[in-house]
Amino acid sequence: MKAFTIAILALLPLSPLMANQITPISEAEKGSIVTLSGTIERISDTDEFRLSDDTGSINIYVGPNWVPAQIGEAIQVMGFVDDGFGPREVYARQLTRADGSVVEFEHRYD
Repeated sequence: MKAFTIAILALLPLSPLMANQITPISEAEKGSIVTLSGTIERISDTDEFRLSDDTGSINIYVGPNWVPAQIGEAIQVMGFVDDGFGPREVYARQLTRADGSVVEFEHRYD
């Protein structure tokens, strides 16, 4: 399912307007493109972490890339909320660190 979702994600355009609208984690709806702001709660795998804000927490998938941040770091993530069964998860397209540096994620599988 991840490969299919990532293929769809690559086709979706992200407008600059979306990057300026922060969505509370509790309001991140399946099937939507969101920008979330929060703190890394834990790193659960080399390519996945849990992001939390005052409204809740959510898994963020950056694979096949490595997580480019640390536990406790405040970040923003822009990506697609998986619309499949199971818990909500965001397929990240971009991560912005507190210092303003931006990490873009390529989701491709060979």
